Amino acid sequence: MRYNKIVIKIGSHLMLRGEEQFLYSVAQQVKLLKDNNCKVIIVSSGAIASGLKDYKVVSKPTSIVEKQSYAAIGQPLLMNRYIETFKKFDLKVAQILLTREDFDFRERYINIKNTLNYLLKIGVIPIINENDTVVTEEIKLGDNDTLSAIVAAKIDADILIILTDVDGVYNKDPSIYKDAKIIEEVYNIEELEKQCVISSRSKFFCGTGGMKTKFEAAKICYLSGVEMIIANGIKDNVISDIVLKNKKIGTKFYTARLNSAITSRDKWIAFGKKIKGKIFIDEGASFALIKNHKSLLPVGIKYVEGKFSKGDVVSIYCVVDKKEIARGIVNYSSDEIEAIKGKKTQEIKKIYPKIKSEEVIHVDNLVLL
Repeated sequence: MRYNKIVIKIGSHLMLRGEEQFLYSVAQQVKLLKDNNCKVIIVSSGAIASGLKDYKVVSKPTSIVEKQSYAAIGQPLLMNRYIETFKKFDLKVAQILLTREDFDFRERYINIKNTLNYLLKIGVIPIINENDTVVTEEIKLGDNDTLSAIVAAKIDADILIILTDVDGVYNKDPSIYKDAKIIEEVYNIEELEKQCVISSRSKFFCGTGGMKTKFEAAKICYLSGVEMIIANGIKDNVISDIVLKNKKIGTKFYTARLNSAITSRDKWIAFGKKIKGKIFIDEGASFALIKNHKSLLPVGIKYVEGKFSKGDVVSIYCVVDKKEIARGIVNYSSDEIEAIKGKKTQEIKKIYPKIKSEEVIHVDNLVLL
């Protein structure tokens, strides 16, 4: 397969462990990709870690203010490393710092895409990181695995390469079982979650990723038409071998659909906006959503979890197996849904005589997972 748009995610442990030699190798491979007309975006961790290293701090920061302070120290240090190293290959880079709020609002979400595409158009390598200097738990994206997947989905990337310190996903924990093997290809993520682990020998205390976040990233890519590979970033030429030589390296997650099958707005609903609550529905409503592509009506709702307002995005679960089946923008608040759940339209009109929408979530604002 020919890869044109590539997103590369680099963890903080690789940035510090490999020092200049690792980043030099990455820049060298990115240059090779660009010479072959590929467009590359990098999602890089390491701001807090760089700040801690510069101040020779060995204990893990616990408070928000400590993390933000060391991120403020480390971010320019991290970018300077990218600037100086990539300059050796005549590559220009640009820094982009993001928070959850940048994805929650549709206008900002579109602006991010426009900026990234323009930078790629003029030959600049965007270096993306979460803005740890201002982020709070309420607006935190969570980790750079998720961020890289959202970015890959947003720009309609062909592939996301997550570089870590192991060779991929194992069927057993390789630190315990000598016969543990790499799972080279994945078509069903849910089945994989039940049986395998991602074992990491790295104990670097700033890492926020892990097996769970990488699977979440894989799910986003799976539904967005983006292939994803987890590979060992320490190995020589791992990026160029994957992209240009199509070598089987690490664990490859295949996609469920073509990029064109899910619109940019659908991606924003499903992965961009923060999920504010959950709605649990019966089997009949689940069938109507999945098989008949209908809107969600109050009559099929059993109960809700969380507090949310009109216009928020919520997750929809089938009450039988507790499996998430969709996400959508609600027309009612959680309190209003509690009042109308299980009721038919005529009954609801007695509660809300001036009802404007019969649907709790209209099919146009609903994305199946």
